[in-house]
Amino acid sequence: MVYSQSTIRRYPQDLSLWRVPTGYAAETFISEATFRQGHRAIESGTSKKRKRENKGDVGIVDGAGAYKGPWARYEAERPDAASDEEFGDDEEVEIVYEEDEIEENPAPAPKKLAGTDYQDTEALGETSEFVGSEQYDYQGRTYMHVPNDLDIKLTGDRGEAKNFIPKKLVHTYKYHTKSITQVRFLPDSGHLLLSASADSKIALWSVYGNRELLRTYSGHTKSVNDIDFNPAGTQFVSASYDRYMKIWDTETGKCLNKFTTGKTPHVVRINPSIPHEFLAGMSDKKILQYDTRSGEMVQEYDHHLGPVNTITFCDEDRRFVTTSDDKSLRAWEYGIPVPIKFIAEPYMFSMVRSAPHPSGKYIAFQSSDNQITVYSSSDRFRQNRKKSYRGHNVAGYAPDVAISPDGNFVSSGDSGGYVCFWDWKTCKMYHKIQASDAPVLAVQWHPRESSKVITGDLNGVLKYWD
Repeated sequence: MVYSQSTIRRYPQDLSLWRVPTGYAAETFISEATFRQGHRAIESGTSKKRKRENKGDVGIVDGAGAYKGPWARYEAERPDAASDEEFGDDEEVEIVYEEDEIEENPAPAPKKLAGTDYQDTEALGETSEFVGSEQYDYQGRTYMHVPNDLDIKLTGDRGEAKNFIPKKLVHTYKYHTKSITQVRFLPDSGHLLLSASADSKIALWSVYGNRELLRTYSGHTKSVNDIDFNPAGTQFVSASYDRYMKIWDTETGKCLNKFTTGKTPHVVRINPSIPHEFLAGMSDKKILQYDTRSGEMVQEYDHHLGPVNTITFCDEDRRFVTTSDDKSLRAWEYGIPVPIKFIAEPYMFSMVRSAPHPSGKYIAFQSSDNQITVYSSSDRFRQNRKKSYRGHNVAGYAPDVAISPDGNFVSSGDSGGYVCFWDWKTCKMYHKIQASDAPVLAVQWHPRESSKVITGDLNGVLKYWD
């Protein structure tokens, strides 16, 4: 037998002999390439002779045909007595060669419940439950009816109402078990509140009266990323990490339609001017436009180089602006899949949340470098260098940014548990509220009340401030 010089040692008494594990070998001259070739031939020859038992079926835990996988023994190592006992005399044991273990087209493994999943990731049936005290009032109306017996007018023209900074906690809503990802007031009236959470649930709350939990919406199997009402508030769309986007009826809780491309939607926005269409920003860099009536995708916007984070309608909903993890901003004409504006500067960071200014002239973006930046939403889409709101910490999180209905205040969550308020004109921080001991991720202004703000934190707690 020939041994490589790297595996043997010279025997000191006789310079012509080499000490090897099995004795001594005479010195001979052989090239490294020849040695490697012979070594491979011997190794492949022994591997062909070694046979293994069948790996078994992954669906069988115990008994005949149970899954052995990489622990399947070699035929030579299996004692005859054990094989007779274990498999029986009349049962055939399929033997496979070791080199045959890699299959060209293996059958997919049965779908099992992953240890970190909430439940099986297949889309389950959607359910909704009314959990409030009274589903109908004395006139047979549901909670969708706007109350008119309050000291504030929730319908009609809002007028020149002025906003103020909230100072005290009014109410705490508790139902969710994981982080709040988004909150939305019912458009126009604001007498209902919708919350989405990482516990895969969506909840509807009453803002007035006993401020109770009214309805829960279940059907997503993973964290819900985003929610958005249609202009009338009768329906809303939800997006989740289970890769589904679903249209829900706010009043009945029925799931009206669901959409998926196999990719994760990060943000969804219903077009306020075309309520039966919505946009979805996806993890595969695309923005998809869906028609909820036909259930089909009608347009695809594919120019970003990273997952899409924000979608903001502007110019009377004829255009929209998107931002992405590629640290760029793009503006689009609605329905035309070519950007009309592209902004990517070396100093820009990825912008993770957005809010349009009530005037319709600006959009505020939560930037990952701990500031809120402002861009014009007109033809030029330029950054307003004079407006930068700092003093809060958002790195590692994506806290929401919201602008008061009168346009005078900018508010944002903070990773330290604060809600921060800035003056829109001067960019100075007015006030900071310690809203939680966990990061505050969601914040929204009430559309009608002068100083009401809702916040949602990483612990799943919603707090209502006045």
